[in-house]
Amino acid sequence: QVQLVESGGGLVQAGGSLRLSCAASGTIFVINAMGWYRQAPGKQRELVATITSGFTTNYADSVKGRFTLSRDNAKKTVYLQMNSLKPEDTAVYYCRADVMVTRCSAESTYWGQGTQVTVSS
Repeated sequence: QVQLVESGGGLVQAGGSLRLSCAASGTIFVINAMGWYRQAPGKQRELVATITSGFTTNYADSVKGRFTLSRDNAKKTVYLQMNSLKPEDTAVYYCRADVMVTRCSAESTYWGQGTQVTVSS
């Protein structure tokens, strides 16, 4: 079983910064892509940013230039540095990891429990 533990959410004023972390643990052979998604009230979950095991990143247009995604493969951890936060960034942020638990297994997607980010105006 794979667990994703998120941390770093909270309340911040517009223009401020937060750093989210997500650490994977459990039976893991390799983690392929990792990333963050978010879901605001009444809206569908949307991609924020993803990063491959080779450190190629992809960002939603709404966060480009403000958010930076990085990962530490040795620690099985992904980090989301969020700067210049806006009220519209308010959402529950979910970590996602695409994992192979053994050399022969198919890739499976795992999600964290979510962490609340609230940006006040």
